[in-house]
Amino acid sequence: MASHAADSNGDIDVKSRGQQSPLASRRAKANGGMKRFDALFPLGYKEALGQWWASIPAAQAEHKVLSFIPYLQQPPTQLVTNSAPPSASPSAASLERLHLEQPSHVARTSSVEDPYGPRKWHSRLVPLSGKDRALNEFSVERVGEAADQNLVILHGYGAGLGFFYKNFEGLSRARGWQLYALDLLGMGRSSRPPFKLKSKKREEQISEAEDWFIDSLEEWRVQKKIDRFTLLGHSMGGYMAVAYALKYPGRLNKLILASPVGIPEDPHAVNAAMPEPGSSTLANEITQDQDETATATNGSIPESAKTAPRADNNNFLNARTKAENAAAKDKDSASTDSTTAPPPRRPLGKWFTYLWDANVSPFSLVRWSGPLGPRLVSGWTSRRFSHLPANEAQALHNYSYSLFRLRGSGEYALAYILSPGAFARSPLIRRIHGVGRQYISGIEANDKNPVAGSPSEPQSSSTNAEIKRRENGVPIVLMYGENDWMDVAGGYAAKEKIDEEKRRILKEASEEERSRDNGDSKVIIIKKAGHHVYLDGWEEFNEVMREEMEDVRRREERRR
Repeated sequence: MASHAADSNGDIDVKSRGQQSPLASRRAKANGGMKRFDALFPLGYKEALGQWWASIPAAQAEHKVLSFIPYLQQPPTQLVTNSAPPSASPSAASLERLHLEQPSHVARTSSVEDPYGPRKWHSRLVPLSGKDRALNEFSVERVGEAADQNLVILHGYGAGLGFFYKNFEGLSRARGWQLYALDLLGMGRSSRPPFKLKSKKREEQISEAEDWFIDSLEEWRVQKKIDRFTLLGHSMGGYMAVAYALKYPGRLNKLILASPVGIPEDPHAVNAAMPEPGSSTLANEITQDQDETATATNGSIPESAKTAPRADNNNFLNARTKAENAAAKDKDSASTDSTTAPPPRRPLGKWFTYLWDANVSPFSLVRWSGPLGPRLVSGWTSRRFSHLPANEAQALHNYSYSLFRLRGSGEYALAYILSPGAFARSPLIRRIHGVGRQYISGIEANDKNPVAGSPSEPQSSSTNAEIKRRENGVPIVLMYGENDWMDVAGGYAAKEKIDEEKRRILKEASEEERSRDNGDSKVIIIKKAGHHVYLDGWEEFNEVMREEMEDVRRREERRR
C-alpha cells in the first residue's frame, strides 16, 4: 500500500501542524448544542487559522493525495502552480517555483512490487500557445507494452485531477492503454489566465465560454500527437466533453459521461432571468452527506434489482423507474385542472441569483474570507469525504482548499454556461444526439473509407480532392450514482435522443453501413454512490470502466 512519508519535495505531514480531519465525528457535536453554522462548517476557528497560515502549496497538496495510489510510494509531482497567492507564513513548506517557459516534467516508475505493472507515472505542465496558457497533466503508461489506446479524464467544476486518485491504478491495469488526467484550463494546477469574453450576444457567449476550455484540450491533443482517444468527463467535465465531441468530430472512440451537468432542459434556465431550481441544484453538492449517500436505500428500487448481477442493475435500477414515474406524473399534471395543480416551486433567493449573475463564484468567497477560508471549505469536504479514512479525507480537504484559494480564472465561465440551479443555458439534450454524427472534412476521398449515412457529394477533379464525410457514430455511456443529485432522468432522455438519431440515420442504410455504425448509448448506475461516482463507488466504477475500455478494443479490432 502507499506510504505517506515526506519526500524530497518538502511534503510535510499535516499531523505535525496539529490539524484534524473535518469528518462526521466532528459533525456529531452538533447534536450537543452546536450552532447551526458550526454544524455546517465543522472546522474550528483555531484550526482554520492554522491551515490558512500554513498555506500548503497546491503542488504539495496534490502530491500528498497522489501518494495514496497503491504501489506508488513517491508519486511524481511537477512543481509549477501558476497564479498561486503568496503564502501567509514565511515559507512553511518551500517548493521550487518554475516559470511556464521552463515546464517541469517528473517521471517515476512504481516504487514497490507492482502485481499489475510495471507502470511509469508522469507529471507534466504542458505549455500551450498564447500567454499564460498551460495544462497540468498526470499520466500513466505501461512499461514494455505498445499503447494503441488512450483514455483522457476531465474533472468537474473547480476540482482537479487529484480527485481521481482512487481510479488511476485500477484503470491503468488495462493492457495497451495509456491514461491521461488533465486539469482544465483555469482550474486545478493548470495556468489561470484572465477569463474574458468578447461576444455580446447570449448564444455567442455560451459558445465562447465552451471554446475557452475545449480549444485548449484540442491543442493539447495535437501536441501529444494523439489521433483518437476515449474521453471521460465528470460533471462539468462531462458537459465540456460533449462540447468537444461536437466541435472536433472524428477524434473520439468512446464518450463516457460521469454524472454530467447540463443535460436536462429547463425553460426557466433558458429563457427567464430568475430560473426555478429542480432537484438538480448545486446546493445538493454542498449539503449532501456522503455517509448518508453510501448507506441510503432507495425505496423505488425493486428487490430483484438489488440482488441481480450488475448488468441487470444497470438497466433496471431506480433511476429508470424514477424517470418513467416523473414523465408519467408530468403528463398527468398537464391534463389536470389548474386548481388542483401543485404550487409553483420556490425560486432561489435574490441574493444567490444576484451573486451568480454578477459572476461571484463560491471560490471568490473562500479567497475573500481569509483565515475563515479553510472553515468554509470544510462545509463541503466534511460531507463529501466523510466515507474515506481520516488521513485521505484530510489530504483531500487540504488539496481542495489549496485549489480553491488560487486566482480566479476558468471558474468565471460557470455563469455563462449554467443558470442558477445548475441547469444549462444551452441544454445538452438539444444537441447530444449530434455526437458522432458530424461531418468531417479533410479526409481524402476514396472508396475504402465510406461512412454510414453520409450523402453522396461530388468530388473535385483534383487528385487529392477532399470530401465531407459523416462520422460512423460514437458509443456514449452515461453514468450516474444510485443516489446522485444530478437528474438521472436527463440521462435516459439523452439516450432516447441518441437512439432516435441513430434510427433516422440508418433508416435507409445498407446492411454493411449498419454493421459499421458505432452510435450506441447506455445508462449505467453505480450502486451506493452519489454525484462523485468515481470516488463514492470507486471499485465498481473502475470495474465498469475497464469493461468499457475493453469494448473499445473489441470495436477497434472489428474495424480493422
